[in-house]
Amino acid sequence: MTSSGGGEEQRKSAETGRWSGSNPGRESSSERGAFRAEPFGGGVESGKAECGEDSESQQNGGFEAAGTEEESRQDVREETELRTKRWVDFDGGKTFRVPMSSTPLKRSYRDLPVWIVEDHHHVVQHIYRAIASRHLPPSNIKMIHLDSHPDLLIPVNMPADTVFDKEKLFSELSIENWIIPMVYAGHVSSVAWLHPYWAQQIRDGEQKMCVGRDSSTTTIRVSSTDSYFLSDGLFVCEEQLENSKPFTLSVIRVNSVKPSCDALPGSEADTNCSAKRRCTEKSENGEASCSLTPSPPATSVQPAESSDRRVGVGSRDSEDDDGSTSYVLGRLALFLSPTEQFILDIDLDFFSCKNPFKELYTKEEYSILKELYNFREPTQNADKEEIEECVELRVRQLEDLEAAFADLLEDDGEETVARWASNPGLSSLTQLVSSLKARNPSPDYEMVHQAGLTCDSAELPHHVSTDEEIDTLISAMRCVLSALPKPTLVTMSRSSLDEYCPIEQVDSIQRRVLTALESLYGALDLHEDYEKCNTDTKDSQSQAT
Repeated sequence: MTSSGGGEEQRKSAETGRWSGSNPGRESSSERGAFRAEPFGGGVESGKAECGEDSESQQNGGFEAAGTEEESRQDVREETELRTKRWVDFDGGKTFRVPMSSTPLKRSYRDLPVWIVEDHHHVVQHIYRAIASRHLPPSNIKMIHLDSHPDLLIPVNMPADTVFDKEKLFSELSIENWIIPMVYAGHVSSVAWLHPYWAQQIRDGEQKMCVGRDSSTTTIRVSSTDSYFLSDGLFVCEEQLENSKPFTLSVIRVNSVKPSCDALPGSEADTNCSAKRRCTEKSENGEASCSLTPSPPATSVQPAESSDRRVGVGSRDSEDDDGSTSYVLGRLALFLSPTEQFILDIDLDFFSCKNPFKELYTKEEYSILKELYNFREPTQNADKEEIEECVELRVRQLEDLEAAFADLLEDDGEETVARWASNPGLSSLTQLVSSLKARNPSPDYEMVHQAGLTCDSAELPHHVSTDEEIDTLISAMRCVLSALPKPTLVTMSRSSLDEYCPIEQVDSIQRRVLTALESLYGALDLHEDYEKCNTDTKDSQSQAT
């Protein structure tokens, strides 16, 4: 593995703490200067568009890669050769060239690049760089996303056109909302969210939706009626979306898989099991196991089990098959064709995950937050009017709560608390403030609001894994990836500074995951774009002290 350094600064936002008017700006990494990306056609076409219609300028893109002088000369030589064809005029004996298609052909990396960041949204600049250098296509990109969190929210008040200004976009993104803006920009078309059993924020299955610009607010919104989007007020009916893009979301549970040797590569008791593991059959306790049969690099998407055990959507023999390797690969066979490029995105909290707010507040305070931020879902067969009314009420509820805690930041005296507590649904605010001030005379009400936003229809996942559990999840990942084509790019988030991945485990998990990837794909071009971030954080903490 080769390595290079870089950096980002520490994030403070919560996974679902997002109802803030704006996110604090973040500096780009040192890699930002290595490429230049122009907006697609300079902006978005005005007027409504059917879901799936893209403007010509957005389809063509405007990315322009810049590297070393030698790389630039090589790019020119390659592009000239690929875009022209030699023809001979037999009568005159002359040779001349005729231009062919102006569409740039894709390029390939020698070694698989792996970009590791601290905060998950910082992978976006590296994805954009791969698009700029033509290693990824400018549109219809698919992503396999291993994470304990979906990361599919949207910067609530960000104008949709921000996605066409790269610098502004990077400053608006946060850990929970970095994917959907890339969908609206026309880059990403499909995401398969692979989640461990303890993460249940979105129901399993496939959803097709539209992502577009709300004609009334000019912000990005979606047509999905899943509670994950409704609880944040992100739903808008399809007819109200302009410049909309089709988006497919596949949510797939991944169960643990028992390694069949003493230890996984990279673990303390590594027994040199470097062969790819091929998933075979379930053990007596229902867990899948992996054999040590070496296999060549995978070139197609198919389960390693025999064909009679192939599992597809809607064809499972029983609910027990949910999360099995054959089930996951059956779902991915419908998601990804053998020749398609894709991004493999891994958050290390997939293997062990904490809800950091559980350590900040007492059970009583957390219970009050659940009551204050409770989301009342529409009925099961709700019509369009009921869903729109539900979203409108939810937006009003969140705006009231944000205003209340913003007011308390200025003055949390009895009179202010009593005034807000008199509003419908906010009566328990008095008890919450009293409890908070008993432990801290000056509570961080902004953080309280962020914590409350995680208490809507589903709590943040919380499962600190043992070393053995981490190994079984890495084994499950290996079994799945060994049957898939090689990804074009791997992005990885540590998520440790905000403690979503336990900080005492993150280095060990990262080492083991990288070893697993190296055993699957060979040499890795490793970029650790987080060390400067950690150093900057320590320096700022020392200065504050």
